[in-house]
Amino acid sequence: MELFPMLELKLLGGWLSLLPLILIQFVNIFASPPEARARLFDRSSHTSNQRIFLVISKVISLLVLILLVFTPLSEETVEIISGFTIIIIGCIGVRIAVLNFIKTPINEPVTIGLYKYSRNPQEVMLSLILFGACITIGSWVALLTLMISRVLNHVSIVAQEQACIQQYGDSYIEYMKQIPRYFLFF
Repeated sequence: MELFPMLELKLLGGWLSLLPLILIQFVNIFASPPEARARLFDRSSHTSNQRIFLVISKVISLLVLILLVFTPLSEETVEIISGFTIIIIGCIGVRIAVLNFIKTPINEPVTIGLYKYSRNPQEVMLSLILFGACITIGSWVALLTLMISRVLNHVSIVAQEQACIQQYGDSYIEYMKQIPRYFLFF
C-alpha cells in the first residue's frame, strides 16, 4: 500500500475494479420494478442539513471514484486478489439486499434476508465494494477518502431511518431495537 500512488489512466487501472459495481448497479436499477426504484432513491424526507451532508458525502465519494479511475492497479498480487474478492462479495450482497427490498410489500418495513442482520445492508455492501476497489489500487489516500465519505453518509442513513419510523411506526422501532444498523454496530 502506498500513501498516494501516481495518478494516470492505464489499461490495467483501478477503473477495472469499478466494473463489477457498475454492472450490479445496472442490474439493480433496470431489473427492479419502477415503484422499487422510486423507493430506493427517495430522499424526500431529508432535512436541508441532511441534504447538505448527503451532497458533501457524494462529492467525496466522487473523489474516491476519480482516484480509482486514475490510479493503476497495485503491483502486489495479494492486494489485487483480496480487493477483487471483497468486491465480488459486496456485489453479491448488494444484489441480495436489493432483491430482499423488492420482495417486501411497500407498506411494510424490509426485515427479510440480509435485513435480518443489518438495517442498511445495501449501504454496507456498497461500502465493502468501494473498500475492495481501494485495496486493488493500494492507496491509503483512497481508503481515507472513502472512510470520510462513509462517515458523512451516516447522516443520510439516520435520515432514512427517521423516515421509516414515520412511515412504519412502532414496528420499525422494534426492528431497530433488534437489528444493528451496520451488521456489527447498533
